[in-house]
Amino acid sequence: MSAVRSASRALQIFEVFGAEGRPLLLTEIAPSIDVPLSSCYGLVQTLLERGYLYAVSRRRGFYPTRKLHTLSTAIMAKDAYLQRLLPHLERLREAVSETVIVGTRQNDQVLYLEVLEGPQTIRYSARAGDFKPLHSSSIGKALLSLAPDDGVDTLAAKAPLPAITPNTITDRDRLKADLKAGRARGYFMTRGENVVDVTALAAPMELDGMTVGIAIAGPSYRMEQSMETLADRLLDSVGTIKAAAS
Repeated sequence: MSAVRSASRALQIFEVFGAEGRPLLLTEIAPSIDVPLSSCYGLVQTLLERGYLYAVSRRRGFYPTRKLHTLSTAIMAKDAYLQRLLPHLERLREAVSETVIVGTRQNDQVLYLEVLEGPQTIRYSARAGDFKPLHSSSIGKALLSLAPDDGVDTLAAKAPLPAITPNTITDRDRLKADLKAGRARGYFMTRGENVVDVTALAAPMELDGMTVGIAIAGPSYRMEQSMETLADRLLDSVGTIKAAAS
């Protein structure tokens, strides 16, 4: 395996533990990350030696220690960018009672930087670190809107715009028209285009030289009932963040 692939496999191991939530045997880990048992053994041994895994027992396998959690907590506490945004995102979530997301563009995708899930039982769920398509997500549209129309042409020229759901806009002219309407409104929307039965609206902003999109997302039946209020709350929040940064 190359060094890059090895790093990816090591991260996949933690993702498998996160999904399973229990100790795992080597024979369970290897097929989950699609590597030979011998390669998996080497990865696990490295993580054991570095203190990221511990052996529960010979029969029960391995489980992560708290080292990764401790490191990630320390890292997040020193993320000055997100720490500045977080109080505003929390107030927005409290005001709308829906999931609030901040994301940025990474290559031709949206990378979620923070997700504050709404307090209601039925809500839109996602995780920081998730990637979403530019053309079907509200944050993606918000970020695409900052580029000229040829940004859509460039995106579509690399590969056909995939239909994430039956509602996804896959025609470049329709997408350009949708972005034009969003620019006129001041915010951008997806109605079941990225996740069926989920509606989201987002607005772009720049903070410390970094461009992000802030979104509100929730079940379509609930979002549609209060779209104007949600949009006002979103734009007010973005305005407040900009004012505080100036």
